[in-house]
Amino acid sequence: MAFLADALSRVKPSATIAVTQKARELKNAGRDIIGLGAGEPDFDTPDNIKNAAIDAIRRGETKYPPVSGVAPLREAIAKKFKRENNLDYRPEQTIVGTGGKQILFNAFMATLNPGDEVIIPRPYWVSYPEMVAICGGSSVFADTSIDNGFKLTPAVLERAITPRTKWLLMNSPSNPSGAAYTEAELRALADVLLKHPHVWTLTDDMYEHLTYGDFVFRTIAEVEPKLYERTLTMNGVSKAYAMTGWRIGYAAGPVPLIKAMDMIQGQQTSGACTIAQWASVEALNGPQDFIAKNKAIFQGRRDLVVSMLNQARGISCPSPEGAFYVYPSCAGLIGRKTKAGKVIDSDETFCSELLEAEGVAVVFGSAFGLGPNFRISYATSETLLEEACTRIQRFTASLT
Repeated sequence: MAFLADALSRVKPSATIAVTQKARELKNAGRDIIGLGAGEPDFDTPDNIKNAAIDAIRRGETKYPPVSGVAPLREAIAKKFKRENNLDYRPEQTIVGTGGKQILFNAFMATLNPGDEVIIPRPYWVSYPEMVAICGGSSVFADTSIDNGFKLTPAVLERAITPRTKWLLMNSPSNPSGAAYTEAELRALADVLLKHPHVWTLTDDMYEHLTYGDFVFRTIAEVEPKLYERTLTMNGVSKAYAMTGWRIGYAAGPVPLIKAMDMIQGQQTSGACTIAQWASVEALNGPQDFIAKNKAIFQGRRDLVVSMLNQARGISCPSPEGAFYVYPSCAGLIGRKTKAGKVIDSDETFCSELLEAEGVAVVFGSAFGLGPNFRISYATSETLLEEACTRIQRFTASLT
């Protein structure tokens, strides 16, 4: 009898974590490495948020919190959804978890039975299908393409739905592509969902505040109120508030689902870190002006990276609407050889040889379900991004 659970055979390690760790190891060994694999803002958490955490410590807010979150944070979450998304949720319809990952896990654990299906647009965040597998469900991948901006279309969604479909998992703006859905695009998808009342929507809005130009963010329950009773709207403070290490995610949805997720979390971790929750109250209720400033910096970085990558031989890079990633195609390089005679036969080989030759760490697109592409996180300085893109240009030019 095997000691480890059979479920582990269905799960792969996180490629983004693996690339980040590899870059760290090479840097520690003395290599000049530019790591563009991690999805983490390089900005510091704003001082008012840090001070709120310090004040909470001094007040003695150091005991176990309620499983679903401290009352002031659940109230702040409900106000945020009303203020920014025109969604009416009561505090008891909200839940706080240790990052967005726990929210997703809890939702799947609470709802999936063996054979239940989750539709996941491809490319996808690497953890989505692994979470579904751990929780006993089956992922059904709905393909997008660079030609339609890596966005799910109504026709593809319709074909993916079966009697076993439990969830559609949406991520806008997207990790890894940065694609974000307009109100009209969400309306077209909602029209399909309205024909299939057994399908729920889990919308991952973690990058909500990071959209560029004239793009206006919308979430699907806001666009189609008839989907409100079968939508779980997930968000968090990690990206917009530069609070990745504070580990606070949250969601709102129908009370029966929230209660089920609360029960699972109560047996799993109990409540998220109390100090981080009080910091998140300040994040949601406090000044928001820094978000626009940071967004402008991200947009400048995006434009720099897109421009320089499109000047690299064999690479095509669309300009995404949001997040802080680009997802360029390296199809024009497949079949070429390095100076050492190594054939670039896949996006994974391209990324491996790029790291070896030029010390630039990026994540291969096949890890996100769609290649030949690769993901770059531009959540770092323009100086490093310019140098990284110069190295990529040099590497692609050297291929024969």
